Amino acid sequence: MSRIEYTAALLFLVSMAYTARAESPSTFQNVKCEGIYPGHLQGICTNNKDSIYWSFTTVLVKTDRDGKVRKKVPVANHHGDLCYHDGKLHVAVNLGKFNDPRGNADSWVYVYDADNLSELARHRTPEVFHGAGGIAYQDGRFLVVGGLPGEIKENYAYEYDEQFQFVKRHVIRNGHTSMGIQTAAHANGFWWFGCYGNPPTLLKTDRDFKMKGKFPLNVALGIVGVGQERFLIAKGTCQKGKGCTAEVMLAKPDPAKGLVPLPKP
Repeated sequence: MSRIEYTAALLFLVSMAYTARAESPSTFQNVKCEGIYPGHLQGICTNNKDSIYWSFTTVLVKTDRDGKVRKKVPVANHHGDLCYHDGKLHVAVNLGKFNDPRGNADSWVYVYDADNLSELARHRTPEVFHGAGGIAYQDGRFLVVGGLPGEIKENYAYEYDEQFQFVKRHVIRNGHTSMGIQTAAHANGFWWFGCYGNPPTLLKTDRDFKMKGKFPLNVALGIVGVGQERFLIAKGTCQKGKGCTAEVMLAKPDPAKGLVPLPKP
């Protein structure tokens, strides 16, 4: 083989490797989070590379893609859903009464260094009237969601800029969901919201919060986009006297079901 042929073959192999990597739908897979925790899972997110972050109500956990714990820290009760942006974790926190009709919540967003989980900042979000429970980021804006008393027949999403200055309250006209919205994510051009209930509910809206689907699917413990047409959705269990565990599984969009779990590889 001549030097030119060798170089051409090498470039072809490198090109194939990059193509395969680009076509790979996700670097994340189905995994269980190592450990048992006193509070149940409230939300998940990733750094889009090599780490998964888990909010267990009173413990914030960082694992690798295999679910092995790399760092964990105790946090205030109640830390809810979380999102990753610009090397930081942003967590929806309520220190008051959740779901209270009179608005006796104490809503915040706590910010942590995504590498070592050290606390960096706290931002008050009093506009989240019934208690901050979930958060997501998209194109320069944070969206905070939360509780909803039983007599209200629509959900609310509170928009903040990157300095956590309040921008606007958005209305999601989906009818009532039990205790409002617990988790939030923006992926594949849509907003996705996880809600409790019997059955639990997945809401799908466009960028302007117009309803595009309502599905009987439980993503109230965590949802995050991890690539084109791929999501991680979370589930967890708690045993009295022992504690709580959690895991994530890959899923893909489905027009009839919202999201469907992918078979294990």
